[in-house]
Amino acid sequence: MSDSENGERDPATGHPRPPRREFKARGSFVTRCLGCNLPELNCLCPYQVKADSIAQVWLLTHSIEHFKPTNTGRLIGDVLTQTRVFTWYRTAPDEELAVLLEDPRYAPFVIFPDDQPDYAERVVDINAVHAVKQQARIPVFVILDGTWRQARRMFRKSPYLDTLPVLPLRTERETRYRLRKPASKAHLCTAEVAIELLRQSGDENAADVLDDYFDVFNDSYAESRYYRKIAQPTAAMQRLLDRKG
Repeated sequence: MSDSENGERDPATGHPRPPRREFKARGSFVTRCLGCNLPELNCLCPYQVKADSIAQVWLLTHSIEHFKPTNTGRLIGDVLTQTRVFTWYRTAPDEELAVLLEDPRYAPFVIFPDDQPDYAERVVDINAVHAVKQQARIPVFVILDGTWRQARRMFRKSPYLDTLPVLPLRTERETRYRLRKPASKAHLCTAEVAIELLRQSGDENAADVLDDYFDVFNDSYAESRYYRKIAQPTAAMQRLLDRKG
């Protein structure tokens, strides 16, 4: 267990603060599967398929997001076994993350829009990812996992990310996420961001598996909100079942 899982420390005393009260989302009373956290009515577990990728995803997750069953960051870890999840705190970086950012085996890119001039010199494109692969290094997508407002705050308040190249996601994809209402169709959820980055960087198979798994999650959760059981597998469900053999 990393230090971040033990709670934020009081900067004055250095002692751990008590954990935040668990986020109570709508539907928190529903009986959920212990494996996938979805309502048991439409459990996601039968459709979990692992996939390999050259690139890795490291999620820097806002502490509130951990308690939201609609969070899609966890889907990435279900598919890509090398996914790492770190909790973001304003006061200090996760110690394990700080060490990994200095590890020469990895080439981390922080995923963020290039819409401000103050970090323009750090902005790269997807070709930079292909370049580090040629150097036998492991490209890493550091995704800020939270709402858009939270992500912007995390980007500004995390000086340990200031030396990383900034990789904006450029895609024509519009969000298919139905469980939260985005401000714009161009605002993709965390899983969709990972899907597009994997696809653009050459990990097409992993992107396809995660895309299908995301669709299954999206449909299963949406139907469960209305207490409706999905009777027949959707196309995405069937593709995942076929992969499992």
